[in-house]
Order: sequence, then structure tokens, then C-alpha cells
Amino acid sequence: MISNMFEIMFRVAVFIFGIILYYVGYGIASVCLIPLMVFLLFQKKSSKFNAQGRAIFITGCDSGFGYQLAKRLDKKGLIVFAACLLPEEKGAKNLVSECSSRLKVIKVDVTRDEDVAEAKQIVESNLPEKGLWGVVNNAGISNWAETEWSTIQDYQTISDINLFGSIRTALAFIPLIQASKGRMVFMSSISGIISFPATSMYSLTKKAIEAFADCLRLEMACYDVCIIEPGNFAGATNIQREKTADEIWNKFDDEQKKRLNRKIVEHCCHQVNKHLKNGNKNSDPVIDAIIDALTSPSPKARYLVGNVYEKICVCLFTHSPTFITDALIKWDELYQKKKIFALGLNR
Repeated sequence: MISNMFEIMFRVAVFIFGIILYYVGYGIASVCLIPLMVFLLFQKKSSKFNAQGRAIFITGCDSGFGYQLAKRLDKKGLIVFAACLLPEEKGAKNLVSECSSRLKVIKVDVTRDEDVAEAKQIVESNLPEKGLWGVVNNAGISNWAETEWSTIQDYQTISDINLFGSIRTALAFIPLIQASKGRMVFMSSISGIISFPATSMYSLTKKAIEAFADCLRLEMACYDVCIIEPGNFAGATNIQREKTADEIWNKFDDEQKKRLNRKIVEHCCHQVNKHLKNGNKNSDPVIDAIIDALTSPSPKARYLVGNVYEKICVCLFTHSPTFITDALIKWDELYQKKKIFALGLNR
């Protein structure tokens, strides 16, 4: 009982410390930045975006954010080049049937140089007078597993799509964006800001995208580069399907099965699947952020899109010492279960 009280008191103390650190740090920074903020406010552009004759290229339009974004931009009157991996499947066919003739579906596998080069040629051949205004690097997949459950091929597969697919697309279309002084948008994630257990494959690709986009923004002063950082929107996309413990366990070799604990795998699956089911089913906040990045006279460098809890987590995890954020992670039920299993108390 006493130990529980000390644990509760410690949690409260850490929480209060984090809040104080957050407000004091931001308070000092705000005072120092007031002159700059006032200057930027008066320098802010006021011209409205004219969609007429503007073209946008979007990857990953088969489903999810890319699919919804393509439809929304088409309704706004923009010319949309919707890159789909499977142009003969339902998603691409729905775009063709439900959108205007301004929208063109292009077959693109972002892991293939030939596909991206051909897509660039098609876009270039069909550009309006105002050129290509925006590129949205949206194509991506997700995967989760603890590091020792994974293979190098798992890391290679997700990196080829999420990271190198975005870089490949950006390199191909930079000249067209430079010519129009347009926008380049990259899809990152809250996992590109905060590291969580069992997300190393996905997280490393998003952190790398953040770094690449930051460097590109600093290098290319003639156009804007924006990063979208969604929280848990698993309910609005099919980026991550649920896994079963059997599916993971059966991939292990005999040595892994002797060394690892199946109960940890089962509990991890339960926790992650529960997290996926609790994901936001409404993609509108993310689509709104992307559209703002494409159309705002003064777009943000970053758009963090999530609920209040996710935004508080980002503030705490990016402004608190590592020992505090590690302690917060270790309070998680999954971590506590792993500790019990590791001690051999529940085999």
C-alpha cells in the first residue's frame, strides 16, 4: 500500500515537473520571440489562393489520405494527378468515376525509378500554363514489431516505400516545383517526433522524412516544404492491419521460440490492436492540414494533427529530459507485463 502511494506521488511529481518545464520554457521563449512574431505577423501575405489552373501530384491515392485528398482537391477545382499502385482496383476506379475529368489516375510504384520517371513525363505532358503547383508525398505503409522480432528485410521493405519512395518522388519533381515556385508536402507522423516501443521500423522512416524535408526546406528558398504529422488515424486508413500472435510467433525460428516469451507477443498484439481500433476514423483534420499546406499564403513548416492527449504528449516528450520520458513509457501496461514475464513470474 505504501509503495503504491509513493508510486502515485512520484507520478504526480513528474507530471507537475513536466508541466512547469513546459510552461516556463515556453514562457521565456515567447517573451524573447515577441518582436519576431510581431514582425512576421505584419509581413504575412494576404493574397488568397486561386485554384484555377493549378495542378497537384499526389502519391498513394488508392485509399486513405491520398484517396480523400484527391477527391477534395478535385472538388475545389484543381487539376489532380492521382498516383495509384493498382489503377485497376476499386480505389482508382472510384476516383475516375466520382471525380471530374480534371483528375487523372497514373500507375505509380514509388519504389521503382521507371514508374516515377514515367509519371513525371505524363504530368509534364499534361500540365496547365501555371505548371505543377504541388507534390504530396503520401504513399506509405506501416508495420510494427519489437526489434528482435524483425528481419532486415522488414526494415528494407518499409524504408523503400516510406522513405526512399518519397525521396525518389521529390528528386524527380523538384524541377517542376521550382519552375512554379510551388509546394512540396511530406507525410510524416507523430512517430516521427516520439519513439514508442515496437514501432522502430515505422518510426525510423518518419524521422528520416522529417530530416530530409527540413534540409530540403532550408535549401530551396523559392518554394515551401511542409510536413504533416498525424496522430492515431488508423481508423481512417488501412495503413496497418491487425496482427495475430500466431502470425508473429510462427515466423520465429527455433532459437527465437526458445528465447522469447509467447505471452509477451500475445499481450503486445492485444495492446497494438486495441490502439488501432481506437484510432480516429475521421480523416478530415489531416486532409484539412494538407490542403492548408498547399493553399495557404503562408503555410506552416509543420502541421501536428491529433487529439489533445497526443499534442500534450508531443510537448512533454520533446521538452522533458530523457529519464522522465523513459519513466513515462515504463509505466505503460505493456512494459509492466514484459517486466513480469522477464522475471519469470508469469510463464
